[in-house]
Amino acid sequence: MIQRSVKDYILLVLKGIGMGAADVIPGVSGGTIAFITGIYEELIDSIKSVIAPESIKHLKSLSLLNYLKAINADFLIAVLGGIAISFLSLAKLMQYLLANHPVFVWSFFFGLILASIWYVAKIIERWSISTYIFFALGIFLGYIITTLTPTETTNELWFIFICGAIAICAMILPGISGSFILLLMGKYLYMMSALSSFNFPIILVFLAGAAIGILAFSNFLSWLLHHFHAATIAILAGFMLGSLNKVWPWKVATKTFIDAQGVIRPLLEKNVLPSTYLVENKAEPYLFGAIAFALLGVVLIILFERFFSKPVTKEIDIREKLGL
Repeated sequence: MIQRSVKDYILLVLKGIGMGAADVIPGVSGGTIAFITGIYEELIDSIKSVIAPESIKHLKSLSLLNYLKAINADFLIAVLGGIAISFLSLAKLMQYLLANHPVFVWSFFFGLILASIWYVAKIIERWSISTYIFFALGIFLGYIITTLTPTETTNELWFIFICGAIAICAMILPGISGSFILLLMGKYLYMMSALSSFNFPIILVFLAGAAIGILAFSNFLSWLLHHFHAATIAILAGFMLGSLNKVWPWKVATKTFIDAQGVIRPLLEKNVLPSTYLVENKAEPYLFGAIAFALLGVVLIILFERFFSKPVTKEIDIREKLGL
């Protein structure tokens, strides 16, 4: 188990809070924040180790302490605890901000993601033709996902379980928003409402699906990172660039719907120029404010990179750090 100080754990909780805050925004991925803050590969490998044979053997011998060390439990508790704090405390705030200040919210995350692409791409030491091809593939897939149309689906518990399993896989992928996947599956507002009202039966079923999904997917993703590191990082960076289509600040609704509370919300949107946004919405485009928030996102990434991020290269095998 990696030795960490109290300050390190506080930073891990804060990084988890950042991941959670990003995950409640359709179009922004908590995986992006994990990448930015330098904990991505350790997070994936730690999750994978929960059901790894090397870890399970400690449970079979009734050695709980050794099992917790093998799965890097203190790291997981700090990060996942931060995510949980963020989900429970920021769900209402993010709903309010998206409803009342959408241009500023999207501008901030546009700058955040745009700046982070450079730092993620720097992880690759040597770019080759194949690396650029994977990067282009990531851009294409990321863009296509953001253009899909949301659907209406059942509220049955079995489907909530499936939503949890699928959304969590997207949440840990930089550039693919788990919240946006929920939106496509018709369950984003439903789950935000469940979080805001502390509807624990729905939340627990969703978390059960998420637990199954992330344990299964983390094994595959960890294998990719350790065997095809450059290609995996390239396609993830491409996902991030392609996803910028979703977080463009100025949008106008092309189709709306009325939610359970009787509020008219956008179902389909298209990106427009600030001037068009002004005409369509009969409101100020907030151009300078939007630029300021985008620059704030860029500055935060620079600060994260300088003070909080740890270099990650393919030569550093997190499994060795964890003693697996």
